[in-house]
Amino acid sequence: MRDSIDHIETFVVTIPRDTPYLGPLRAGESVNERGYLVRSSNRTIYPTEDRSVLVKVTTKDGAVGWGETYGLTAPRVIGEFVDDLILPLVRGRDPFDVSAIWHDLYDLLRVRGYDGGFWLDALAALDIALWDICGKLANQPVRKLLGGERRASIPAYVSGLPRATLDERIALAADFVAQGYDAIKFAAAVDPDGIEAELAALRGALGPQVKLMIDFHWMFGRGEAAALIRRLEPYGLWFAEAPVKPEDVEGLAHVARAVATPIAAGEEWRSVHDALPRLAAGAVSIVQPEMGHTGITQFLRIARLAAAHHVATIPHATIGVGIFQAASLQASAAVDELPMHEYQHSILDRNAALLDGDLACEAGAYRLPSGPGLGVAPGAALWAHAEKIQG
Repeated sequence: MRDSIDHIETFVVTIPRDTPYLGPLRAGESVNERGYLVRSSNRTIYPTEDRSVLVKVTTKDGAVGWGETYGLTAPRVIGEFVDDLILPLVRGRDPFDVSAIWHDLYDLLRVRGYDGGFWLDALAALDIALWDICGKLANQPVRKLLGGERRASIPAYVSGLPRATLDERIALAADFVAQGYDAIKFAAAVDPDGIEAELAALRGALGPQVKLMIDFHWMFGRGEAAALIRRLEPYGLWFAEAPVKPEDVEGLAHVARAVATPIAAGEEWRSVHDALPRLAAGAVSIVQPEMGHTGITQFLRIARLAAAHHVATIPHATIGVGIFQAASLQASAAVDELPMHEYQHSILDRNAALLDGDLACEAGAYRLPSGPGLGVAPGAALWAHAEKIQG
């Protein structure tokens, strides 16, 4: 008899950091009693620590798969979903039915308004863990189960220059270029009043060959965003990310029509249903699925739909310990049109040291994790930062 899902455990992982994500606090920003800060530039809440949720799935025969999702806010919600809803429904099912399981669970709450958010984050973590099990049972890296390996390594772009001053950010960017990286993105939310000056300084310091991108963190209205991007285009902008509010599909399409710069979006999407209206509207030239939100099943559906619209996939990478980062690389290796992958150096370089496996980005590219499944698993050092919440 084929192996089946038996048990699921969830853990919150919290890793302190010296500087909050996106850099030092600005005037008027403060940390509240729960350890959160609100960035005044984009009115978005962030924890002061790196935090995510791990999901461990164990089969009756003892096979183990690891998944991970967002844990930036209210991470215990994921554990409640797993214990109360997910485990009783998937116990006894074949892990190789991973895509069918995702769709079955999605069906349960879609008519009650849960077609995104925490519910789909929980499904993403489960999905990653089941693909990990499938790879281990087949003794193959996950990418071999997704249609085959189309690239042996994945070009990376440097994401974020978390330093307090412009001179420090320029120096950090120059250091990455010296290491072999030829693409750098900076966050407009760090200094929203100095966006043009920062891009001009980066271009002047790094020269014409380096690709420069900006993450606007959804800060602008459609007219303001279009005007700003047009003003920045003489500096050679490779793409502009998230220029308008996430729900403003027509606004995103307006910006895309109004500028010459490719528009990128998608980190907040959970499924192909989020991607479809934006692709149909011609609102993006680049999709940025975030594995911690989509899981492998929906990541691939988004990438394949994008390819059918002749749109490239450049995956997003966010705060995590590296489990969903490894899943993103596994899936990215199987995607047809994928020029590069985001590299969150302030997160990956430190947190990957807590994993067993060979997750690394060096000299401008990721190497693919080796070994079956995801190719990584929590290491002994990680458990000093983990708290079991369910299971």
